[in-house]
Amino acid sequence: MANRILRFPEVAARTGLSRSRLYQAMSEGTFPSSISIGARAIGWIEAEVTAWIDYQIEESRRFEGGSHADI
Repeated sequence: MANRILRFPEVAARTGLSRSRLYQAMSEGTFPSSISIGARAIGWIEAEVTAWIDYQIEESRRFEGGSHADI
């Protein structure tokens, strides 16, 4: 399967993150880094974004039925 490159609007739609939160998460190392796709354009590798979403779901499910206060 070929990797697609996603632009910001699609990444935001898939993750629910705002532009500022996405860049903050990238700088914290908690979201995949963007790649350069031109002189003034960046994108994200779809497989990496999908893996991040899957991880968020998995982490969320770990706490279902329990207290989130322990986080």
